[in-house]
Amino acid sequence: MDEDGLNVPDSDADPATDSAAGPDSSVGAESDADAASDADTASTEADGTDETDGADGADESSMPGVPDPEPEESDVPEDVQKYARFKKMDGAQYDRVNEFLRDRTYITAREWAIARLCSDFRTETGVEMTKIGENLPELVPFMTDTYTPQAVNQARASFEEKVRKAGATFLYGAMCDFFTAEELDDVMYESTEVAKFLLEVEGVDLSVEEELEAEERISSVMREVREASEELREQDEAESTSED
Repeated sequence: MDEDGLNVPDSDADPATDSAAGPDSSVGAESDADAASDADTASTEADGTDETDGADGADESSMPGVPDPEPEESDVPEDVQKYARFKKMDGAQYDRVNEFLRDRTYITAREWAIARLCSDFRTETGVEMTKIGENLPELVPFMTDTYTPQAVNQARASFEEKVRKAGATFLYGAMCDFFTAEELDDVMYESTEVAKFLLEVEGVDLSVEEELEAEERISSVMREVREASEELREQDEAESTSED
């Protein structure tokens, strides 16, 4: 478990390790700007099994020719039972996960978890919002409440909006000549390490080839950004010179 209360595998990307566990908390106690959207989340469904009175139940079960009732089957869908993401975070508390993410990204813990679930539970006709919301505590260890489909969709939309705004912010910073090429390389390295760490926590096993391919795609985009930035600056300088 790292200093933020996350149970994760040993990794170069792990900032630090600490056995201290965080205080007990739930998604309802979020302290970030998205807390209001959790007000609509449904509480965990109560146990719906019916029990008969002691005497009547005993008489019925002992009647000859009447088989014993089969144990009630779990109402959790099979694909939910087999879902293996986030298992490395068993025991992690929401607040610690949220703190870790907010220190390194713009997203919250619920946005991170739901964005991944929306990706994994995507079908040809869309995303299974109801299944995700109703089984959220079973799917993600640090999520303790169920969500309505509307709350799931809201968290997904919030994640997408933040990614787009962060991308625009980064590209502007890269193109406005604020950072040197070396500083941009440092930014990209730090961003890549955080992203790889989150993937490892989710249980994604990146091969060396996949990692190198991703880094090459990023480097290619950065080269295009730098070239475009240089062209813009040269054009601006040429226009300024002609006006003089």
